[in-house]
Amino acid sequence: MRVQIRSGCALLAAALVTGTGTLLGWSPRASAEPCADVEVVFARGTTERPGAGSVGNAFTEALRNQVGGKTVGLYPVNYPANHDWPTSVIGVNDAGNRIRQLAADCPDTKVVLGGFSQGAAVAQLVTADAPAIPPNSFAFGATTPLAADVADRVDAVVLFGKPNDRFLFLIGQPYVPVGAAFAAKTLDLCAINDPICSGGLDPVAHNLYTANGMVTEAATFAAARV
Repeated sequence: MRVQIRSGCALLAAALVTGTGTLLGWSPRASAEPCADVEVVFARGTTERPGAGSVGNAFTEALRNQVGGKTVGLYPVNYPANHDWPTSVIGVNDAGNRIRQLAADCPDTKVVLGGFSQGAAVAQLVTADAPAIPPNSFAFGATTPLAADVADRVDAVVLFGKPNDRFLFLIGQPYVPVGAAFAAKTLDLCAINDPICSGGLDPVAHNLYTANGMVTEAATFAAARV
């Protein structure tokens, strides 16, 4: 069942999710490029314009600065990123399919999966173990978990401002944990007082990931693994 955000509390929570610009549409990325040494597969935050978003772009640039002469590609996850959260399964499937494609076509490419805000929820669902997705999740039966050999190809996962239990409750969704195969290689970052991922109440904090050092922290984490 599709869950629309209708209540006043849920609308307030949705308004706190960062991202500027109005989504007018999105288009798939051509993938005729040569294999990079590293590829970042990143899902942007709610209402950010199509692409990797401010955090995804900043993280990718920071990672390039930390991996020496290695080439770093960027795949912006293709999904609506709007307030109709059940449509985020489009992003889960798109990211999963990109990782499968990389595993098949670019076996030497190191993969970094990431996301910001709603995009972090998308990335986390990509890692999810099938038994951990409950029937009341909009991802139940609508996404396909990565096979073990494909999951092994993901070298790092970075999550920025991932929605917590409180926020998920407001939109009628259960929390789905990072899959077991990904737990040791996942960095989950939450800015102090960010109301989306913590108990804080400062909406400005949700917009600080490109300025508070966490993008660089995540790049250091990923660089050590690729």
